[in-house]
Amino acid sequence: MRYIALIHNNPAAWQALSQAERDQHDRDADAFLKMVTESGELLGGAVVLANPSNAKTVRVRNGLPAVTDGPFAEGKEHLAGYYVLECESIERATDIVTHDPSARYFAVEVRPIMHMGGADL
Repeated sequence: MRYIALIHNNPAAWQALSQAERDQHDRDADAFLKMVTESGELLGGAVVLANPSNAKTVRVRNGLPAVTDGPFAEGKEHLAGYYVLECESIERATDIVTHDPSARYFAVEVRPIMHMGGADL
């Protein structure tokens, strides 16, 4: 089964960390990625996404596209990154995510990836 881990970050919380804490986070993140890659359970992802102020939101209504600046939702937290895991259960995926250093500072949501058009949507 495949699972997506969605890293929700508050930019203010990241900025509040000292440079030493951010550097340690980055070293720990490298070790985490190495661990989950070597286990064969990491399929890929975008571990770091740009600030949502750089985003565009696209909606098509009645065949007409509308593109707006910024993220889909307003909020203090935003989707900062994600990665996809393949493992036997959501419990295993959750266990893997407990080793992600981002979980120490932010929230990491684990969600099953469903089959398109399947009854599990």
